[in-house]
Amino acid sequence: MKKTTMYLGFSLIELMIAISIISILTAIALPSYKNYIQRARFADVIAQAEAFKLAVTLAMQEGYENSEINNGSNGVPNSISNKHIKNIIVENTVITAESTKLAGGSTYILTPNEDGSAFTVSGSCTENNLCKL
Repeated sequence: MKKTTMYLGFSLIELMIAISIISILTAIALPSYKNYIQRARFADVIAQAEAFKLAVTLAMQEGYENSEINNGSNGVPNSISNKHIKNIIVENTVITAESTKLAGGSTYILTPNEDGSAFTVSGSCTENNLCKL
């Protein structure tokens, strides 16, 4: 009677294949994850700019001249900053939000139409796909 031994576990080749598959998946996933994190951080900039957008719309519909609609006047808040926002500046109804390097270091510019009912989005965030609608 011949005694057989059973080997349990993985061979070296099987472990090397598993490690190489994990490495390839990691190399593909990390750039996507980094972009996702930057877009999530930039979403804070977009959300904070909404308050300024509303204030500019209200000031325009109340009849103020465009040159009078700036930070700290006619219901428009003063500029704010936090870990994702460098500043938000309103100058002659145009809202310019600058993000910090942590959030991509891009600008988000909102330009209203003549009555303030719609805004055009521009700035370096469109080229970096951070404020894509």
